[in-house]
Formats: sequence, C-alpha cells, structure tokens
Amino acid sequence: VQLVESGGGLVQTGGSLTLSCAASGFTGADYAIGWFRQAPGKEREGISCIKNMNSGTYYAASLKGRFAISRDIDKNTVYLQMNSLKPEDTAVYFCAAAQPAWLAGSLQRQRYNYWGQGTQVTVSS
Repeated sequence: VQLVESGGGLVQTGGSLTLSCAASGFTGADYAIGWFRQAPGKEREGISCIKNMNSGTYYAASLKGRFAISRDIDKNTVYLQMNSLKPEDTAVYFCAAAQPAWLAGSLQRQRYNYWGQGTQVTVSS
C-alpha cells in the first residue's frame, strides 16, 4: 500500500487549503483512509476518516465544521478541505489507511496500518 500526500503549504489565518492523498496497492475494497496531524511537541491527532466501500465518514468533534473529507473514486484520491484556518492548525498532516475499515472510526493512530510521509501546513497569523 502506498499513500502520497500533497497540497500542504503556507496560508494566512482564515484561509483555506485542500490536501490530497493518492492511495494505491490495496488488496480488497474493505479499507478506510484517515487524516491525522502532528504539531511540534504534540501527539498525533486524528481528524477524519472515510470508508472506501460506503463513503461513510467520521470526524473528530473539535474539527468537524471547518474540515471536510471527501474522495474521488476514479482517481483513488482522498481530500481534506480545510477552511477558516488558524495558527494552531499548523502541523504536519498525514494520511493513513486502516484495513479492514472498521478499525478506522475511532481515529486511533495505532489502528492504522499504513502511513504517508506527511505534508507540512503552516498557518501564519
């Protein structure tokens, strides 16, 4: 399984950014893709996940409303739309895969089997 993130960068407070996660190499369709982030000196935090078979989504309560996960089936790509960004959103953002998909809903990092390399998001004040 290979996961490749893109779309990170520098954005001003209040701005928006969309991250992409290109996924490949899965055996079977029962998996989920999640987004996590890790700020300097902090634990890796789960943001959201989406299941491949039924597009069911799950969000961390603190981020729902500003962040939205979606996917393009034809491109095998999962997106994270981030709006109203704040300086505290500055972090390295990772996509990860959980297989089977039922592992993914709790957004516990130890339940995700595969990880991308991460992409840096910096929100300037």
